[in-house]
Amino acid sequence: MIDPDHVERIVEAALLAADGPVSIARLANLFTADELGERNAQTMVRTALDTLRHRTAGRGYELVRVASGFRFQVRQEFGPWVSRLFDERPPRYSRALLETLALIVHRQPVTRGDIEQVRGVAVSSSIMRTLSERGWVQAVGQRETPGRPTLYGTTRRFLDDFNLASLDELPPLDELQSFVATPDTEDAQGEETAGADRAAPNAGDARPLAEVVQLPIADQ
Repeated sequence: MIDPDHVERIVEAALLAADGPVSIARLANLFTADELGERNAQTMVRTALDTLRHRTAGRGYELVRVASGFRFQVRQEFGPWVSRLFDERPPRYSRALLETLALIVHRQPVTRGDIEQVRGVAVSSSIMRTLSERGWVQAVGQRETPGRPTLYGTTRRFLDDFNLASLDELPPLDELQSFVATPDTEDAQGEETAGADRAAPNAGDARPLAEVVQLPIADQ
């Protein structure tokens, strides 16, 4: 039978090897009944995760829980240095795109018409396409009104990328709107007219033990 310390090391190895967050159920499936005996696999995994979380305190990386499970990632404050390992610059997004995303997040499910009514300008197709290609927004249905416009909502990928376990962890909408109005995003006004996805802070990939450059709206 495997002792708890060995379970912890196996869980740690699995999280390091994974290319994304891993759920407790998936981690528990790493073990057979013979290896754990009468002990509950998920309970053992939870204990191992708690131990690993404490052991990473004060280190350059941390164990975090997001919507899809658990992962190791570089602490946000070290992102500027770690990002120098990578030649490719992280994508940057316009103020218009961030405002659109904030409205979808807090008012979902919404239509493009709903967003346009709040923002007072048309939502360009490039914005919706970028949000969809990024995996943050998806069609979740159609409103039963004339024309049956598409309803949009956020995805589990959105929660993972923004270090959120659920939508309940989001800050209020006025805090998101105050962020997208900051000077850092003022130079990215061309999205509605030119369809350019540029300027404004990045909402990084939150790669395991790699580059993590997060938007303030995901700050924890």
